[in-house]
Amino acid sequence: MTKNLASPDILFGELFRDVQLSRIFTDTKTFVDAVPMLSPDTILMLYRAEKEKPDFNLEQFVRQYFLIPESATSHFVSDTSMTTKAHIERLWDVLTRPADQLVEGSSRLPLPHPYVVPGGRFREIFYWDSYFTMLGLQRSGRNGLVRGMVDNFAYLIDTYGFIPNGNRTYFLTRSQPPFFGLMVELLAEIDGPDVFCEYLPQLEKEYAYWMAGEQSEAAVADHVVKPVTGGVLTGRVLNRYWDPTPTPRPEAFRVETELKQEANFLEVNPDDMYRNLRAACESGWDFSSRWISDEQSIPYTETVDILPVDLNCLLYSYERTLARAFTQCGQEAQATVFNRKADDRKQLIQQLFWDEQAGFYKDVRIGTLQPTPALTLAGVFPLFFQIATFEQAQRVHDLLEQEFLQAGGWVTTLKQSGQQWDWPNGWAPLQWIVYQGLLNYGFTTTARKARDRWLMLNDKVFQVTGKMMEKYNVVDDVLVAGGGKYPNQDGFGWTNGVYMALLHS
Repeated sequence: MTKNLASPDILFGELFRDVQLSRIFTDTKTFVDAVPMLSPDTILMLYRAEKEKPDFNLEQFVRQYFLIPESATSHFVSDTSMTTKAHIERLWDVLTRPADQLVEGSSRLPLPHPYVVPGGRFREIFYWDSYFTMLGLQRSGRNGLVRGMVDNFAYLIDTYGFIPNGNRTYFLTRSQPPFFGLMVELLAEIDGPDVFCEYLPQLEKEYAYWMAGEQSEAAVADHVVKPVTGGVLTGRVLNRYWDPTPTPRPEAFRVETELKQEANFLEVNPDDMYRNLRAACESGWDFSSRWISDEQSIPYTETVDILPVDLNCLLYSYERTLARAFTQCGQEAQATVFNRKADDRKQLIQQLFWDEQAGFYKDVRIGTLQPTPALTLAGVFPLFFQIATFEQAQRVHDLLEQEFLQAGGWVTTLKQSGQQWDWPNGWAPLQWIVYQGLLNYGFTTTARKARDRWLMLNDKVFQVTGKMMEKYNVVDDVLVAGGGKYPNQDGFGWTNGVYMALLHS
């Protein structure tokens, strides 16, 4: 890895560690996003010289040599006399960032085109967030911005071989749910089918990233899992979330360093815990009882041992998109290959992820190929991608209506673990997935009922706070959504995007 791509923990060594453990900043993401005003080598040299002085003040030193970032919306003043829609139309400009300049020592990976950030502490582009943001940009007529963001993701694939979690050096060990194929599909709706040929090289390259390890003789390699039955490899392929790095995340360094003591007490290998936590971050669901073996204790996170139903549905869709792109470009033989891959994956999804007893799709443990106990909205992805039969969709609908539908929309899981991707929280991207999934099978009344409850909740919170939130308490709208390792953030890219998409649906 070149020095320009080294993350802050590598670049700043003991200074990074001292700052992150000192509690100078309540949020450990602040320092990793700070921009150095001198070269990292110079700052480190000054730090080593000055920290021995009796009157040395670490916070003063950091503020002297780094530009400290602000919230993405810190100077924006809301007008609650506006409609929520009008507020979002104003917010797009606030959340849009110009093309980046390269700054030595900054963790930001420069992008060549303007882009929309989520908001709050999230001051960079995020991968899966951006698809849902683009849904709203399209409805707002900001097609040039949609196009530029797709080009940014194509640039990331060309430059790094994949799309990182976000455009930060400390995200270069993992991706996020692979929505690039759906982004290209969205742009094709705007610009026409030639888009598929334009982005075919990047579609192939990102798909290859997720499938690295497919040629290995091992049953599990990187993101690839080859199910074993009767002690024999089936030769078929599914995928998991994976990050090979056995260390705390730089942006969560203090919290995850402190977790090591709990891991040791629980007899969990810390290296394994860190890989599992990072893999959960790649899933976008950081964190949830979905990944935790006792559904409560973070060190028991076991993401890398789980086959996620949503990821495999996304890769089924990716294979379908590649087949469509090859057809558009006149490469029928390749289109046939990817249609076959998609058909094989669809059969495996139906075979392994459907839990007949529960009447719902569930994640599966890699070792046993048995479903995990967690009932979550990830189980609706087979409806979103029209993999389910009508009979299966009917049973999923019935369980959704009985258990998941709340006063403010769809709750993410049925477990109250204290993690942010659990009860009582609802998240915009999953509201869209469920809405479209139900419409695909004709459950229009339920889909619209939940849509209207979500929009009303967004409207109510905006009227009271002047903000669009990262997540919402859909069970009790008097209470603020919580859980996780940082406060609820305002902005908020994917909430704005899904609001606009649902409003116009």
